[in-house]
Amino acid sequence: MSKKAITMMLAAGLALSSAPSAVLADPPAPSQNADHAFDNKVIKKISPERLYDRVALLSQTPREAGTQGEYNAVQYIKGEFESYGYDTELQPFTFQAWDGGTASIAINSSNFSGDVRTFNGSVNGTVEAPLEYVGLATPEEVPDSMNGKIALIERGSIPFYDKLENVLDKGAVGVIMFNGEGQQGNGFGYTYEGQDIPAVAIDRESGLSIVEKLKSEDIIANLTVKGAGTIDKTSYNVIATKKPHKNKDTGQIITIGAHHDSVAGGPGANDDASGVSGVLELAEIMAKTPSDTELRFMTFGAEEKGLVGSYHYASTLSESEVDRMAAHFQMDMIGSRDAGDLIMFTPDGNKNLVTDLGASAGARVAEVVEYGQLGRSDHVPFFERGIPAALFIHAPLEPWYHSPEDTIDKISKEKLTEVTEIVGSAVYQVARPDTPALENAAVAPGPVHYEFDDRPL
Repeated sequence: MSKKAITMMLAAGLALSSAPSAVLADPPAPSQNADHAFDNKVIKKISPERLYDRVALLSQTPREAGTQGEYNAVQYIKGEFESYGYDTELQPFTFQAWDGGTASIAINSSNFSGDVRTFNGSVNGTVEAPLEYVGLATPEEVPDSMNGKIALIERGSIPFYDKLENVLDKGAVGVIMFNGEGQQGNGFGYTYEGQDIPAVAIDRESGLSIVEKLKSEDIIANLTVKGAGTIDKTSYNVIATKKPHKNKDTGQIITIGAHHDSVAGGPGANDDASGVSGVLELAEIMAKTPSDTELRFMTFGAEEKGLVGSYHYASTLSESEVDRMAAHFQMDMIGSRDAGDLIMFTPDGNKNLVTDLGASAGARVAEVVEYGQLGRSDHVPFFERGIPAALFIHAPLEPWYHSPEDTIDKISKEKLTEVTEIVGSAVYQVARPDTPALENAAVAPGPVHYEFDDRPL
């Protein structure tokens, strides 16, 4: 059965995109009661404690792609899949990683004692020049007197690219940046094509100390970056496959994914140990749950390096596999207590089979989930190959995003469990043995109306 035929059958039964929302206030129809019974085969088995404990385990150390921390996580995930009885594959791939080399700062000939981190993409070189504080480096804050100076900048408000462009336009020869209020550490910073000056990051406390020093004296700073550049590293995807019942195989494939890598120096409890835990929980439950659909549970490496792992996986799919792939569900950052509400993002901002299923499952399990438009996660490579795909995430993001503060104590068991229940119910709506014949009123979910939400990440 082709993906087009599957999608038409599913969509015909769901009729979600144009259905009225009154169903939420009315007593459940018999078909909805039946559907709740099927949902319970999955969601009653989901364990908040298991979900939370996996996040705690995975977030004990950073899992930056290409490091021992990531490899340890990969081996753990592989072992979990295998313990559930899955055929499990490690899919290695090579990516280019940034090696920051070494960086140093001297202030009026005295060596700076704090940690100095090189911006990704920074050029190598040494510059010695007067230091000038330019606040957030908005166009209004950067003076014409910036020419030939090193800019001291506070992070926040506008992107790195704009900050560097604004000081470069006024003739800056180097950049030292420190974190904004509430941000910790110095693991941040990017330069882009044409921004060919040494650029480094220091922590907020050190930055504010230099700002105070500038109030009472002029500073000549020496900024050095050496040995920075790209190197080849290896990361991994982990893929676990559950074949359908041989006498009920519809030929379709459903994929459920998360990314297991974290940013450098970040424990990544929410980003994305939470999503990995959700994938493992559903894999454990579905292992003994009958299905008529091939299920592939996967975690991707090097998402934080530019979706490298998911692009690699998508590139390995044959045209036959792509045609049989009915849907891809991506769980990324699903457990933060401090983030906003759940939303389903698609790269083009249009509804698809995944958002239809997710909205319907949400209405049955918790509440209707809205949808929006966003790339930036591992649903994109599937979408680009013509596979219906959506990202399940809470937005707006928490203040701890991409920081050393993304720790287990910020995780909400309730949010973690709810998203896993919604995705599990949506997946099982397709995978259970009496589908894809969803036009049958006895098994079709109740129609749900859900809206576009122009919500920022």
